[in-house]
Amino acid sequence: MLQRSNLVLTTFIWLLFVALVGCEQQKQKEAQPAKAMRKAVAQMTATTGNTAHGTVTFTEVEGGVEVQADFEGVPGGEHGFHIHEVGDCSSGDGKSAGGHFNPDGYAHAGRDAEQRHVGDLGNITADANGVAKADFTDRVLSFDGAHSILGRGVILHAAADDMTSQPTGAAGARISCGVIEAAE
Repeated sequence: MLQRSNLVLTTFIWLLFVALVGCEQQKQKEAQPAKAMRKAVAQMTATTGNTAHGTVTFTEVEGGVEVQADFEGVPGGEHGFHIHEVGDCSSGDGKSAGGHFNPDGYAHAGRDAEQRHVGDLGNITADANGVAKADFTDRVLSFDGAHSILGRGVILHAAADDMTSQPTGAAGARISCGVIEAAE
């Protein structure tokens, strides 16, 4: 009988200990501030002779960076959409933004390719009214480290990106340019 009482008492103490540890861990989780969601925005302006303009918003989310693009004044059809290495839109043709952002030295490819330029974001399709929108999460983009997009350029091209031609996907002239800046 005494052994059974000791077993019950030991089990009770063990369960009490487990419950207290669980409560303490929950309190620690609740005490930690939630990670602030980070955002960045590129205000897109038309290059010389073009009318494409808009906003591209980048939001840090679970699994990558959400990209939301809203353009107006875009010729109908598909247009290459890329992050370029330099955040400079000072030239009328957008070439001051440099080449595609490619810190890993990979070949140009589509957004879902295993290896690609960090800046390869595929195509955006404009409707007959010149409106082009995109909303996707990219697993390669980041706000930190070697893949940080902050301070880089965003370019909307005149033609579709064929996802294979090197080094740019044969997307043609640059019709809109913006610089990615941290948002508050």
